Amino acid sequence: MKKRIAIIGAGTCGPETEAVAERLGTLIARSGFDLVCGGRFGVQRAACKGAKAEGGLTIGILPGLDFAQANEFVDVPVLTGLGHMRNFLVVKNADVAVAIEGGAGTLSEIGLALKSGIPVVAVGRWTGIEGVHAASDADQAFALASSLVTR
Repeated sequence: MKKRIAIIGAGTCGPETEAVAERLGTLIARSGFDLVCGGRFGVQRAACKGAKAEGGLTIGILPGLDFAQANEFVDVPVLTGLGHMRNFLVVKNADVAVAIEGGAGTLSEIGLALKSGIPVVAVGRWTGIEGVHAASDADQAFALASSLVTR
């Protein structure tokens, strides 16, 4: 089975954060990993867009019960009906998670990943959390994430 990298982060974001997420999605797909995310907008959409541009597979773990919640770049939408509790499924379906900005939802995913033994890399706001590997940009985040997947 192919290795998976989860992208977690802001549901709405500005152009700089969007560019980081899209670049990361591109690197993930280009290197043969599948991308897992919450399947909606902001960082999730940008990462899926980057992955799709490289022919990658995108998996969106959705909070509700409507396929229309998925952004247009999600190949495999997964309905959960769990709301924010779906955050556990996002990180548990990946070998490593990369956090890009975000708020309380992203923080919950970071905590769930760390508690489950899933490595976490962060670009931006979450770099100071114990156990989280800090990265300055998408390229460094990908390099760290891919090295953690192969360990």
